[in-house]
Amino acid sequence: MQIHVVRAGESLWGIAQAYGTTVQRIVDANQIPEPDQLVVGQALVIPIVGSFYYVQPGDSLWSIGQRFGINYLTLAQVNGIHPNQILSVGLRLYIPQPPKTTAETLAYLEPRGTTVSDALLEQAREAGPYLTYLALFSYEVKRDGSLQRPPSQGITQITNDTGASLAMVISNLEDFAFSGELARDIFQSTAVQDLLFDNIVAEAKRLGSVKDIHFDFENLPTDQRQAYNNFLRRAVEKFHAQGYTVSTALAPKTRDDTTGQWTGAHDYQAHGEIVDFVLLMTYEWGYSAGPPMAVSPLPEVEAVVKYAVSEIPAHKIMLGQNLYGYDWTLPFVQGGPYAEALSPQRAIEVAKRYHAAIQFDWRAQAPFFEYYDEQGRAHIVWFEDARSIQAKFNLIKQYNLRGIGYWKLGLPFPQNWLLIGANFDVVKK
Repeated sequence: MQIHVVRAGESLWGIAQAYGTTVQRIVDANQIPEPDQLVVGQALVIPIVGSFYYVQPGDSLWSIGQRFGINYLTLAQVNGIHPNQILSVGLRLYIPQPPKTTAETLAYLEPRGTTVSDALLEQAREAGPYLTYLALFSYEVKRDGSLQRPPSQGITQITNDTGASLAMVISNLEDFAFSGELARDIFQSTAVQDLLFDNIVAEAKRLGSVKDIHFDFENLPTDQRQAYNNFLRRAVEKFHAQGYTVSTALAPKTRDDTTGQWTGAHDYQAHGEIVDFVLLMTYEWGYSAGPPMAVSPLPEVEAVVKYAVSEIPAHKIMLGQNLYGYDWTLPFVQGGPYAEALSPQRAIEVAKRYHAAIQFDWRAQAPFFEYYDEQGRAHIVWFEDARSIQAKFNLIKQYNLRGIGYWKLGLPFPQNWLLIGANFDVVKK
């Protein structure tokens, strides 16, 4: 699979010719609505076997082989050159498709209202073949141990058709916010916990394709750290006996902070010992109410991963990843208008509409662009593309993580699923 960044003056016909493929295959892979109108800086996934690399200053066959995990002798043989040949800058080398690694994948699905929309079901069906888990968000815990169900019509059929398993997301949401006091009430009563666990099992059996019980308890009082650990131990004992795995979502941090409002009660070491796997919520550095920046900048994400693998076995860690970006109106004012969330596909359409060239921040490993709207207001958009996602896949391989989990389906990003297929053999349960 090749990632190609559009340059000024390029057409899909010329790009297809360069890679020995067809315009229609590129259009279909990237779901391009207007093939004759590309955006400068737009990243395209080219559906070919292997990829091409253009030699940069200082490159050697050995360094290129190291970069792509290929023996330099093999690289020389494939390209018909001598192993000791000095490479000229700009020389195009063919990189064979590297062996895939095994990974588990998860994507949250958050239906709103009383039914699951057709658009959301379509997104779930498109993603399903590339998913280990479709995580239904969320079953809201009540103080008496009952559950408030989200709508789920049509979801079980999709999991059956695509081979994805369901994960039931259990949350401490109350009145549209994570409630620490609700969680405290649950943690303090084993009788309420027993009722809750029985209700979860009953719902899992009703749905039929559930394999994992996923706890997303956030904004917990820091004094509930040990209570949450104890709750999880009881949950694991109950659900393992019923044949279900148990997982948790963890707030991102780089040290064992025991006082932070969102991080203090999340005990990385304990979760690594207790549950089957965790999902690091490594996104929202750039967020709707905050200043403009990449949503999941690579250095910040990697810092969390480095800490996590020091406390949790790597094979139990899923990297969290956003499937969206934000459009901020400038100048940013704290407490001012929230940034608008938008899909990668929508971001490209906005750039096209306002004739903005897409740039790439090499530190953050994320694309962005700026534009002025019809009212003359300045905007900046940070979003995701094939390059930023591939950088996260490389991180997963580097640290031998379990896989990746996405927040959330509903914002189209077709390139992501193609790149999953190119990088990983997705585990099905």
